[in-house]
Amino acid sequence: MTRRADFYLLSQADEESRMRFLCRVCEKALQQKHRIYIYTEDKAQAEYLDRLLWSFPEDSFLPHHLMGSEPCAPISIGQGDQRPMHLDLFFNAGNTLPAFAFDFDRIAEVVIQDPASLNASRQNFVRCREQGYEMHWTDMRQHSR
Repeated sequence: MTRRADFYLLSQADEESRMRFLCRVCEKALQQKHRIYIYTEDKAQAEYLDRLLWSFPEDSFLPHHLMGSEPCAPISIGQGDQRPMHLDLFFNAGNTLPAFAFDFDRIAEVVIQDPASLNASRQNFVRCREQGYEMHWTDMRQHSR
């Protein structure tokens, strides 16, 4: 099986746009029967995503759980060294990819127009390519005009 990395480039520079787009991609990934692990920078970001996923989409929610809580769901939100039981889709909501991200079959990341985020995403892109992932770059800026 070919390992794949997807980077989605947004025109926005704010973190909220990044997190909302992440939810959209997770929704599509669930429709394709993927199990998703969302890696966050810290507990505050994990809790923010937890609240956001309970209200996304507006007429429903995406089944998820914070790592260490029950019950388990198709979307796991973790931080630090927390790992799910699967190695399907790793979604990076942080800046730096942890080493264990490269154990997953797929990696995804949303790129916003913030200098620090752009720099981190460039480094993550290079690391994925060096690890042998099939690279995909989707420019969402052309879709938002």
